[in-house]
Amino acid sequence: MDLTTMLESTCRKFPDKEAVVYGAERLSYRELVAASKRAAEVLRGLGVRHGDRVAVMTYNSPGFVIAAFGAWRAGAVLVPVNHKLAPPEVEYTLAHCGARVGVASADLRSIVEAGAPGVRWLYTEAGGESDPARDFDALVEAADEWEGVPVDETEIAQILYTSGTTSAPKGCRHTHRSIATVPPYIAATMGLDRDDRFLIAMPIWHASPLNNWFMTTMFLGGTAVLMREYHPLRFLETVQAERITAFFGAPIAYLAPGQLARAQGIDLASFDLGSVRRWIYGGAPIGAGTATQLAQAYRSDAFYQVYGMSEMGPAGTALYPHEQVSKAGSIGRAGMPGIDLRVVRPDGSDAAPGEVGEIWLSGDTRMVGYLDNDAATDEVFEGRWYRTGDVARVDEDGYLFIVDRTKDVIITGGENVYSQEVEEAIRPRADIVDVAVIGRPHPEWGETVVAVAVTVGGAALELDELRDYLADKLARYKIPRELVVVDELPRNPSGKLTKHVIREAVLS
Repeated sequence: MDLTTMLESTCRKFPDKEAVVYGAERLSYRELVAASKRAAEVLRGLGVRHGDRVAVMTYNSPGFVIAAFGAWRAGAVLVPVNHKLAPPEVEYTLAHCGARVGVASADLRSIVEAGAPGVRWLYTEAGGESDPARDFDALVEAADEWEGVPVDETEIAQILYTSGTTSAPKGCRHTHRSIATVPPYIAATMGLDRDDRFLIAMPIWHASPLNNWFMTTMFLGGTAVLMREYHPLRFLETVQAERITAFFGAPIAYLAPGQLARAQGIDLASFDLGSVRRWIYGGAPIGAGTATQLAQAYRSDAFYQVYGMSEMGPAGTALYPHEQVSKAGSIGRAGMPGIDLRVVRPDGSDAAPGEVGEIWLSGDTRMVGYLDNDAATDEVFEGRWYRTGDVARVDEDGYLFIVDRTKDVIITGGENVYSQEVEEAIRPRADIVDVAVIGRPHPEWGETVVAVAVTVGGAALELDELRDYLADKLARYKIPRELVVVDELPRNPSGKLTKHVIREAVLS
């Protein structure tokens, strides 16, 4: 099934039901389908043709949703772009995917035009946009409806960018079929249904909010409530006002409301959160103490953890409510329905209880490969399996606990930071001889980014200096929050940094 057909199928069942809620704005499924047809006509008028890439870089708003379904109806490929990127990162992404047309939030105009001036940008939530020809919302409102072009489910629907072990991000190519397969897997795992009102407060361009939660809501005929940006107390107010039944966020999204409420003298218990049936988190595990704390704070034991990655759609594994304390820190013991899982030793055999191995996943949600990077695709594919690069220990009950990441991913606040990307941004500084970037465990954010640097002549270097230097080169969450200056960084005989040694020295 292609994604346009999926939405139309839901619309036939629930034409007048709320599909998308954004503040006072309410879009029924009938209205969303009609808007997608007008958006497709707008994109066609800009020269978008079957197979072209359309970049969408927005906050959580109806503009993203309408642009996405409009692109799919026009036969184009959606390229969701991280709205936190700096201009050089936008430049790389847009040049790599070859997008010539993009839709962005008006607030991001200076960034996208500095990063990709050759792209024809339209702006959503533009308000008083001085150039009517660039006001996406107004253009869609005035356009005629176009049914679009026939699309085969094997065609590429999305290119999801995720940095790899090098500084260059990689684009995961997903077909309509692989994305349309995610919702039934997620629904079966979580028990979601058409009566759910799912709050999308994490960035919708992210693989999990987009495919796991938003697309599943559209598939089932539920209601997606969009928050433009997450804010701890507005999050709670929205849950209460919209009678939210399910939410997904990084662990910090659950911890921050209590911290802010205490700081402002607000009782968390004053919010009515009783409508929520599923509190879902991902990006980092939580300990038993934190699990207990959250259950008390939210007056609920309906917490779920999910593990996955963009390459898998991102379907993966889940840790269920009854396991939150007894198996705290685990990502679960099996793949979600439809997802097969192995923990593989270096010799290719399955790891036994008490052993460690690399997590391999398989399922119809797997990407078809990285865009223009066959070597990287071959590296992570093993027949039908996707090699995650995550190393896990298997306990006596078969539960998986991640112990290392072969890709040196740092997960901070639910965001993936790839150490080599940050290192490459730092290295051009004339006063730095060598640098390694690692993650320090953090009780709220999961990890915090730490730069370990060797300076010229051992000269002093202030963290603020480094952060200012990186401000226009990296997204804010990737910029180190700690700096350690050392005399020398350890390397193996082939010249590669031995980060386990660095971690032991710096973090002990």
